[in-house]
Amino acid sequence: MTAERQGTRAYWALILPPLAVMALCYFYPLGKLLSLSVTVPRFGFDNFERLLTSPAIWHIMATTGRICIITTLLALIVGYLIAYVMVHVSPQHRTWMLFVVLLSFWLSVLIRAFAWLTLLQSHGVLNTALMGAGFIKDPLPLTRNEFGVIVGMVHYLIPYAVLPIYANMQGIDRRLVPAARGLGASARVAFLRVFVPLTVPGIIAAALLVFIFSLGFFITPALLGGGKTVMIAEYISIQILTVLDWGNAAALATALLATVFLILAAVSRVANLSEIYGIKP
Repeated sequence: MTAERQGTRAYWALILPPLAVMALCYFYPLGKLLSLSVTVPRFGFDNFERLLTSPAIWHIMATTGRICIITTLLALIVGYLIAYVMVHVSPQHRTWMLFVVLLSFWLSVLIRAFAWLTLLQSHGVLNTALMGAGFIKDPLPLTRNEFGVIVGMVHYLIPYAVLPIYANMQGIDRRLVPAARGLGASARVAFLRVFVPLTVPGIIAAALLVFIFSLGFFITPALLGGGKTVMIAEYISIQILTVLDWGNAAALATALLATVFLILAAVSRVANLSEIYGIKP
């Protein structure tokens, strides 16, 4: 047996077990979901037709899209600032900042949502403090609306924006900005014309991660939205657990999955996703 054939067999021996696990735990449930969307309550595309004609579903989709876009923009702004500071501080401070960013991954999304609910509700910490200081007379409506949902989502997704941008900034030659300054560019021009364009791959990577994650948010909108701000994931849960309309829920989930693939396909036409995420062929 040749060495090449032995290497091929060893490769498949390593790759087949995880593929089998993925087929059983991911591809089969996904295929089952897709089949439910066209077979329940009867075979056909009635569920998808309902998605296109229902004003309520269109309203939920518009709400989801609006919240996801705002969340992505805010997370990118905050994440860019944090990453920029991390790159330019001393190694000791950078270590502590990176530790704080990574620490947030270990906190449950449920705990975060309840924490923000405690802070933002009508008799929560923030409203109580503002009324006690005399700044407001009545509690501000900070929950059970889009504002509360966006605050909770941005807080959760900031690390997903920080890390890709920070990794991109770490690879930028730090001599380029001083060189631009030496050639007569102001600090603002050197930053906007030299540094920012070099961070575009990191921004794209962060935007994709944040937007795709935000599309499927469930716990944060359910708690901070209070039933008044409903996103697609929560509506799918309602269709399954309350209405028992599995066909409509499956069609919505399929549409959500298709949206993710379409976004990735559209971005891949203008950017190399393999290079953006550091995947080497």
